[in-house]
Amino acid sequence: MPQTTLFAMILVAVAGAAIALQSPINSALGRHIGSSLGAATISFGVGFVLLVVATLLYGDGGKLMTAVGAPRVLLTGGILGAFLVWATLYSVPVLGVLTLSAVLILGQIVAALAIDHMGLFGMAAREISATRLMAAGLVAAGVVLSRY
Repeated sequence: MPQTTLFAMILVAVAGAAIALQSPINSALGRHIGSSLGAATISFGVGFVLLVVATLLYGDGGKLMTAVGAPRVLLTGGILGAFLVWATLYSVPVLGVLTLSAVLILGQIVAALAIDHMGLFGMAAREISATRLMAAGLVAAGVVLSRY
């Protein structure tokens, strides 16, 4: 895959749209089956099957076993993803898709500021500048505007 800035931005924008769609779809599934946790489980199960098939088709199936030697903290991404899916499908009927998305992005930005500042997980450390704080503030203002 090409690793260009434009391609990455388009890819992430499409993923953002997918998250906006995923939340109400999963929430509707949760209402249909009567369980938000069950809906999150089904969502992850379907995603898991798709990823296994894609990994095998791409030829990376053998690389899965190398995860056994990975530091345990690197295996927590699935836990975080499961929490994200459940939290969004639980919250979308209360907040609506716009506010949910704005709050989700605000949470990502606050965490990203800390991750960048500390240089966690091999990322290059970056200062928390006034410009970056203003960007977070504008997203926070967007949360308020989306609600009131």
